[in-house]
Amino acid sequence: MQFFSTAVTTLQTLVVALGAGLAVWGVVNLLEGYGSDNAAAKSQGIKHLTPKLM
Repeated sequence: MQFFSTAVTTLQTLVVALGAGLAVWGVVNLLEGYGSDNAAAKSQGIKHLTPKLM
C-alpha cells in the first residue's frame, strides 16, 4: 500500500509541475505577443494560458 501512496504522490507532483510549466509558457507567449503587437501571437498566448486558469 505504501508503494501506491508514493506513486500517487509522485504522479501528482509531476502533473502539477507540468501544468505550471505550461502556464508559464502561455504567459511568455502572451507577453511576446503584446511586445510585438502581433495579434496571432496574442491569440496563441491566450490559448496556452486559458485552460490552466479554468
